[in-house]
Amino acid sequence: MDQNLKTAAESGNVSQLYELIERDGNVLRRFDKVEFIETPLHIAAEKGCIGFALEIMNLKPSFAKKLNHRGLSPMHTAVGMEQQEMALRLLEVDKDVVRVRGKNGETPFHYLCKLENQPRLLDRFMQASPECMRDVTVQNRTALHIAVESIRPDVLKALLRSLGKKDYYQEVVNRQDEDGNTALHIAATNNQPQMLRLLLEYKADKHITNQAGLTALDVAHQSNNRENITILRRDFIPGVSNLKYKWGKRIVKYAAKASSLIFHDIDNISGDDRNALLVILGLLLTATYQSALSPPGGIWQGDDASYVSSTVNGERKLPGSSMMDTYNFLYFYIPAYIVFIVTFFLTLGLLEPFPQGFRSYFRVLQCASINQYLF
Repeated sequence: MDQNLKTAAESGNVSQLYELIERDGNVLRRFDKVEFIETPLHIAAEKGCIGFALEIMNLKPSFAKKLNHRGLSPMHTAVGMEQQEMALRLLEVDKDVVRVRGKNGETPFHYLCKLENQPRLLDRFMQASPECMRDVTVQNRTALHIAVESIRPDVLKALLRSLGKKDYYQEVVNRQDEDGNTALHIAATNNQPQMLRLLLEYKADKHITNQAGLTALDVAHQSNNRENITILRRDFIPGVSNLKYKWGKRIVKYAAKASSLIFHDIDNISGDDRNALLVILGLLLTATYQSALSPPGGIWQGDDASYVSSTVNGERKLPGSSMMDTYNFLYFYIPAYIVFIVTFFLTLGLLEPFPQGFRSYFRVLQCASINQYLF
């Protein structure tokens, strides 16, 4: 780099920059010819010369995503040097600079998740570019992995709070790195009970096994940390818990596939057909709902005093219970329940336009309803 240009970048002298451009119009073009190089924008970002940095970004926007010989972009540099105002101004010009992959595939957002006392910058990054939370390193690690590895509970809490509002939060929370470890595994390895609680609060899956075949609970056992073991054992009953987990995953898989097919067909339906279907579905909803209130045979109208001696077909009946025997009632009720739920969700699917994130919430609600019924 020309020494005069370097001096101008270090001091933030925009006038000197234009004097150099006047003498040599290609003074900035030469940086484009080298794949990895320290640009004037890197230097300005390191020194906190905001005016100079913005002028360079105006003249050469490509510099914002240029990596130096250390594999760092200007935004990496600004974050690493804790130049908050510089980072915020670069973000205003180009929000995608927070997702530039540098050394080891780490983005400036990943870089930020290792640092202390940067809550303002962290929030602004997530607001400007929410998708940055889905970016992974070459080790397939997310920002959650990095925050837990760096023992940054404040960062983890902020990440989870923001992720909880996104359709893809479970995908990120349960993402596995190249060794199959989730953020929950790493928290168990590092003996971080506070982080374990946070992750479990946001539905981190404690049944996932890494490449060694270990769950987070197994990892906690290896570390012999009693508090972590107690936290992870809650609602975890060997055999029963695994069976419930397997059924839950299978239900989610088929429900997601079914809802995808439903939405695909709904997208291609005409307005007249949509209205006709809504009428039919409305009738089905009414019929199934009414049948639940008034099952065949009616409701036993006895009072509390007659309970002891009131029997029908050998079965004692409580006031308000169906006159049908238990097995016949279940044969009637279960299909009616399924028809009601499917009809309800089909009706929701036909009500366009869809709000943002509706389809994902549709699948979550669909799976939750089935799970509640089964478990």
